[in-house]
Amino acid sequence: MAPFTKPEAALKQAEGLVSVGQAHAALQSLTEMFSSKKFRTASLAVLEPILLRFIELCVDLRKGRTAKEGLMQYKNIAQNSNVGSIEIVIQKFLQLADAKVQEAQEKADKAVAVDVDDLEASETPESILLGAVSGDQSKDRTDRALVTPWLKFLWESYRTSLETLKNNARLEAIYQQVAQQAFRFCLKYQRKVEFRRLCETLRLHLANVAKYAHQTHAINLSEPETLQHHLDTRFAQLNTSVELELWQEAFRSVEDIHNLLTMAKKTPRPAMMANYYQHLTKIFLMSGNSLYHAAAWGRYYAIVTSIGGKSNEEMSRLAGQVLVSALAVPVGQQSEGEGRGKTTRLAALLGLTKAPTRAGLLKDALSRDVLRLSPEPIKTLYNLLEVSFDPLTLCASTAPMLATLCASDTPYAGYRPLLTRALLSRLLAQLSQIYSTLQLSALVDLVKPLDGFGAEQIEAYLMGCARRCELRVRVDHASGTIAFADEAFTHVDDSSPVLTSAQEAAVQPSAGDVVRTRLSTLAYSLHDALRVIESPPETDMEALQNAKFGELVAAANAERHALALRRAIVARRRELLSELSVRKEKEEASRRAEMSRVKKEMDERKEKEEARRRELERARKEIESIRTEETKKLAQDLIKRSGLKVSVDDMEDLSKDRLMRLQVEQIEKEKRDMSERLRVVAKRVDHIERAYRKEERPLLAQDYAEQQAVDLATFEALQKARIENSLAAHAEALAAKKRLSRMLSDFSSYKSTIMAARQEQYQKKLVVAQEKIQAEKEKRISAFIAEKEAERLAREEAEAAARAAEEERQRQEAELRAKEEAEAARKREEEERAAAARRERELERQAIIEEAKRKAQREQEAEERRAQRRIPEKQPPVAAATPWRRSAAPPNPPISSRTTPPRAESPAPGAAAATPQKYRPGMFNAQRTERSETSVPASTLVSATASKIRPGEAGGASGGWRQREAEKAALASSRPTASPATNSVSLPGSKDDDGFEPATRVWRSRRQQAQS
Repeated sequence: MAPFTKPEAALKQAEGLVSVGQAHAALQSLTEMFSSKKFRTASLAVLEPILLRFIELCVDLRKGRTAKEGLMQYKNIAQNSNVGSIEIVIQKFLQLADAKVQEAQEKADKAVAVDVDDLEASETPESILLGAVSGDQSKDRTDRALVTPWLKFLWESYRTSLETLKNNARLEAIYQQVAQQAFRFCLKYQRKVEFRRLCETLRLHLANVAKYAHQTHAINLSEPETLQHHLDTRFAQLNTSVELELWQEAFRSVEDIHNLLTMAKKTPRPAMMANYYQHLTKIFLMSGNSLYHAAAWGRYYAIVTSIGGKSNEEMSRLAGQVLVSALAVPVGQQSEGEGRGKTTRLAALLGLTKAPTRAGLLKDALSRDVLRLSPEPIKTLYNLLEVSFDPLTLCASTAPMLATLCASDTPYAGYRPLLTRALLSRLLAQLSQIYSTLQLSALVDLVKPLDGFGAEQIEAYLMGCARRCELRVRVDHASGTIAFADEAFTHVDDSSPVLTSAQEAAVQPSAGDVVRTRLSTLAYSLHDALRVIESPPETDMEALQNAKFGELVAAANAERHALALRRAIVARRRELLSELSVRKEKEEASRRAEMSRVKKEMDERKEKEEARRRELERARKEIESIRTEETKKLAQDLIKRSGLKVSVDDMEDLSKDRLMRLQVEQIEKEKRDMSERLRVVAKRVDHIERAYRKEERPLLAQDYAEQQAVDLATFEALQKARIENSLAAHAEALAAKKRLSRMLSDFSSYKSTIMAARQEQYQKKLVVAQEKIQAEKEKRISAFIAEKEAERLAREEAEAAARAAEEERQRQEAELRAKEEAEAARKREEEERAAAARRERELERQAIIEEAKRKAQREQEAEERRAQRRIPEKQPPVAAATPWRRSAAPPNPPISSRTTPPRAESPAPGAAAATPQKYRPGMFNAQRTERSETSVPASTLVSATASKIRPGEAGGASGGWRQREAEKAALASSRPTASPATNSVSLPGSKDDDGFEPATRVWRSRRQQAQS
């Protein structure tokens, strides 16, 4: 398409191409239009139909990447003016992709239904052979050929939409809608891998919110509405992960919800938190963590009871669930064994300040009246496990109830293994209260009513309890007995699981309890004795109890009345708040509409100002950052070399000189402080040492004697104890060796039996693992081949694009080079013409100079010939000067003795003393010759000089009148006075060879004529 084509014309052109079956060309024409300037400046009313048609073509041709580029371009144009248009385009894109998937499914169903030639033949030879080779059903192959490509395209459409709408506050609502649609897509088609990738994508987008916080339309999670959108999306993610049974992803979703809840400024809705805890119960149940599963049920029950609105049947079922989950926690199980960090993390997810315990969960459940609301079988189970004490019949009486309660059609079916382990832990705890040693066979007989528990399972469970410090027990295989440890002088922590489980239902105190509580028992006995010896004064106890009971009843009635009043007030406040919220929502909607209109106008008006301000701010910040970095570098260098103490906050106000001055001042101050501290410390140490030595001098001998006696006694006692302990240990070791040597054969036979069974299990598992490895290897090989093929296609496309770009670059370089050569040729022609003109002018000037030189030379030669031909004439006597006549000028000197007169404008200092001369033809030939040598025409020089010569000024510039009178007197006294006729200019007449007119007639005065 031509770059000057209008968008409307581009749409018409694309429609024409589609009508003739050239959909690819139509898509290419619309794609090229996105890069034109008119596309970015056109109105949205024109661009929206174009983009909708572009999306349709992309969906028909399965061009997901092209659609993503077009959506990005359109988002950049429309996000500041019309967000609704972007929503329309995105929803259209997803609807078209979903429609294609539905259409492909219908085609696949029809293909499977029609692909049967013989309705009576259930199997054909081809289908049998293909099924034996591939292992897939006919429908699976059809779905893979028809439906899977469109499913992949629909998944790419959701990813493209999310990437287009991410991290933009104006597009946040559309973004959350698309995310929830993607969840429904994963749930509908059971796409677990895509769901994991979708969750990672959403998590990455949320993590990048802080990164893009400086942008114009950045997301602000501190706003309640935005945070609520994110919470709704995360709850939808949690529901989808639970329905897909992706428990690890569900736990990550719970962590995301918890992180968002910590950022919320107001308390979330109770219904939302109930949903949160309900899903947590499922997650903990699937992970086998019975303790936190029961804690999650407790939190859920507390929120449901606070909300209300449940029927009695639902509350009874929920109470039974809470009580069963608490009873399913094994006796003595603590959360400290799971790691302190994990315990804190799980407790924070449940909103607890500390880790829960079994006793605490049961106490909390009973305080909420759970036992009364629970069904009868659960009450009976609670009485058997927590109230009654009958270890010999515990399993026999509980097993039928567990079979009925945990049937497959009941909601408690998943608690069967948990309740069995809890029952076994309760049995062992009760047996440890009665027996110190028990036959292992007797324990197996007691546990026989429970299915799935043999001797090996019981032993493994005992070892696990001992390892987790839940039970202090030892197993003696030689005698086939179990010994419950009850050591009186063994230190046991009061908070340990062993002590806690033992104290829950203690029938009789053990030896260890007697030793540990002897001081408290003595204190209680002494207190009772004092009460008997010194009894308090007798009072009317019955009256006192009646008075207290009356006060208690009155307080209960007052509290009940206050509670009823509070409930009425809360109900009224809820009504008022609902009315107020509805009114506020209406006002907020109108206000938002008005604000959106005003904001739109202001955005359009301030866009250019904001861009200019940002540019100025960016330049200023760059300058400041450069200056700050230079100062910091200098300060850090000084800190490294000399240890200068400078605050980072003050670096902007520091210069290089000030830093050096601060360094010098700091060094001097540290030196002074160090010297002062050393002086004070030295003085104090000196005085203390003197006092010590003065006081200890009298006691040294006595202390030395006491020390020797104590050391000797200690050494003797230790030596004696060491010898006794060594002898006892040796005797005990010999006895143990003799005792254990008898069971070596039994141990070897038992070990060989166990190793043979385990080797058989290992071989079976090894075969299964090899088959899985081979299948996974083939799967990865096929995936690798497909990936390499995709990379090859992408590489070929990239190479083709690179070749086209290189050809375009070469063409542009050739055009630029041709243009530069034409410009250089034009400049060379202009320079040559200018050089030719300069050469012509130079030749003309040289010719003029040569002509002037020749002319000056001819004049000089003519003057010399005339001077040679001239006969010197004797000058007539001059009469005495009369007072009214000027003195005559002296005769003209020879040409060779003449000098060039100085210029009138710059007289020489000695010009007054020179002899004045009059102008005669040829007088200035020498001057003209000199001027012609400086490239000045002679005619111009002669005319310029002649215009400056005045009578009486040929010899130099005249001074004052006194000087002129003195010169006249000197001339008159030195030579005869000449007549004025001698200074006359020759009349025009015939000229000599040089072009000058000779003086044929000379004017003389009458007196001169008379004298001649």
